[in-house]
Amino acid sequence: MDEGSAPKPVLEIVFGTLIMIVIIFVHGAGIRTINQRFSEAWVHVNDTTAYWRLNLLLAVTIGSLAALHFTETLLWAIPIFLAGLIPSMRDSYYYVLESYTTLGEGSISLPDRWRLVGPIIAMSGLFTFGWTGSVLVSIMTDFGKLDKVRAKDLRDRGPPEGTDPEP
Repeated sequence: MDEGSAPKPVLEIVFGTLIMIVIIFVHGAGIRTINQRFSEAWVHVNDTTAYWRLNLLLAVTIGSLAALHFTETLLWAIPIFLAGLIPSMRDSYYYVLESYTTLGEGSISLPDRWRLVGPIIAMSGLFTFGWTGSVLVSIMTDFGKLDKVRAKDLRDRGPPEGTDPEP
């Protein structure tokens, strides 16, 4: 694309908005899949489930959420690279990661006539990270409820035999 051509804000906004819609759709489908898998595993959890299994479930869930975000940023970087807005795929991905996370302190930038795309990338990141945060709150609520059940069971059983009860 010619560096000297005049900015076309409508084209920038349409380009960015179409990709953002794809990203948010992918995020919704990914979140739903991750949440379904978590729920399928969680129904097998009870107050005797080993802590390492619970921790593994949490780690896999968090890893899946991170992989989803890396996929989404790749889906942003590919059209930016293919459109020739940033000449290398690595730099395109770096730019998208900076914009998506709203870090924005790198040395790579879009051509001036395409700079409206950067804030749209940031909007998609804010939206998807917020959605991911709400899923993590829901998951941690489940863990908190289990912890309360376990604490109540420990309290109801009393101290192990041969130990002095606390004063």
